[in-house]
Order: sequence, then structure tokens, then C-alpha cells
Amino acid sequence: MTKSDSVVWLESVSKAYGEGQLFYALNGVDLEVKRGERVAIMGPSGSGKSTMLNLICGLDVPTSGRVCVDGTDLSQLSDDQRTRLRREKVGMIFQSFNLLPTLTAMENVSIPLRLRGLSRREAEKRANALLERVGLHRQATHRPDEMSGGECQRVAIARALIFEPPLLLADEPTGNLDSASGAGVLQLLEELHRELNTTVLLVTHDAHTAQSCERMLILRDGRVAQDSTISHSSEDLLTEAI
Repeated sequence: MTKSDSVVWLESVSKAYGEGQLFYALNGVDLEVKRGERVAIMGPSGSGKSTMLNLICGLDVPTSGRVCVDGTDLSQLSDDQRTRLRREKVGMIFQSFNLLPTLTAMENVSIPLRLRGLSRREAEKRANALLERVGLHRQATHRPDEMSGGECQRVAIARALIFEPPLLLADEPTGNLDSASGAGVLQLLEELHRELNTTVLLVTHDAHTAQSCERMLILRDGRVAQDSTISHSSEDLLTEAI
């Protein structure tokens, strides 16, 4: 495999904090994720899951090693260039939705397009079309406090995918949802993945959520403890990873 075959490429990546006696949130991690893969990232609290996502999206920089996203070496980019890369190549979904409370669903979804210079009319047209795709065309004028948790997460998914990024990072996307809403979100992510062939990295503590992916990465103490294909018989192993 070459770097051009991979949407995500981590080479000997470490992230240390503190002075003197350092704490390593990640320690010598190597990872390759092919285009179109869905990878569940699991592990106990403090194992390095969120640190890995922050490095991949360029919100943080490694202490050592290289992080490449869609062929771009993030170590060669300035802060402004990493921000531009996130806008153009990385969609992000969070447990807490991170919607702007004063904006409607349509306005929240259209933000990435407006930041890329599209006219308001074109951005809103595309946002409304995607809201219809995720089943929320009737909620387009609703603000977050007028929607359920499941609806808010669907808005967040639409916002993350509005510019069809090659990479989608999802940090506990069902963590704040009841089981029925969570199942609906996972089904939607699976459908959109098939339609767009977006590469997905999904952090979760939930074995059922992890089984929506084809590959599992288990982190322990800042290192990759296991990297394997997920099968329907893997639930006991997934539960042990939490």
C-alpha cells in the first residue's frame, strides 16, 4: 500500500504532555485507513482515542511522527492551512452535536458551504436537499432546542457531510441518544457511507455501535493493542475493549 491508497496515514505518531516526566497520550502509533473503510476505535477512557481524532483532524499536532490525511502531510501545514483542510476534507460528528443554538437546522447545515464561499442561495438549496435526505425537511426551520436528540444528531451528520468530505470522524455519535434514536443514526450513517463512499473513523464505547463498522482498532495506554476485522461473532471481544 502507498500513501495515495490511504485516506489516513499515521507513522510512528506520539503525543506527549507535561514537562520533565512526560505522559504519552499516544506512543508510537502506526495506522493506515483505506478509502471507503469504516473503522471503530475502542478502548478504555484515557487510552488515546480522542487524542488520535484531534491529531487526524489537525486540531492538535504530534510530538513526533507524521499524520497524513488524503495525501496531505499535516506537519507541513500552518494553523490556517490545517483549518482549511478540515473545512475541505474532514467532516466531524460529536456526542454533544455542537450545533449553533441560535441557528435553524438549515442554517447549521449550510455553514460549511458558506465558509467555502458559496452563495447563501446555493448553500441553502444544498442544505435543504440533504436535510430531506436525512428525513428532516419539515424541521429545516427549527432550532436545536425545538428538536429531539436524534434529530439534532441527524442535523449534525448532514452538516458534516454537506461538502462530501473524503473523511468522516465521529466521536461517540450515539452516546447521548436512546437506543431507538441511536439505531436510526447508525442506519443513516451506513446508508450515507454506501452512497458517498466516505471513509469513517468512529470512536465508541458501545459494542453494538462498533459492529456497524468492518474494522476495529483497540487502543490501550496510547498504543494499538489490536487491529482486526469485525465479524458478527465479535461482540464479546468488543465488550472487553470498553
